[in-house]
Amino acid sequence: MIAELDILSEWIPEQMHPGTIFVLENAGQIGEKEDPYWAVLSCPNCGTLGLITRKQIAGLMPVICGSQKCSAQFFIRDSEIVVRKPF
Repeated sequence: MIAELDILSEWIPEQMHPGTIFVLENAGQIGEKEDPYWAVLSCPNCGTLGLITRKQIAGLMPVICGSQKCSAQFFIRDSEIVVRKPF
């Protein structure tokens, strides 16, 4: 698993390799009012793209990969990936 995030300043899907994040232009305007979508993240383990929320990008909630073939669970701390410890 990639240990650090790579931030894209422009949406170029071909450059979304594992561990890449792109902050949405309309960050905070879609999704749940209490925790709106903030960015697109390429899973640092498998590369599957998924939306992440403001609480996830702040490290308050874990990110769980949405792929059926990947079980990655992690927190974002600053621009680093911290693997979620099992219960």
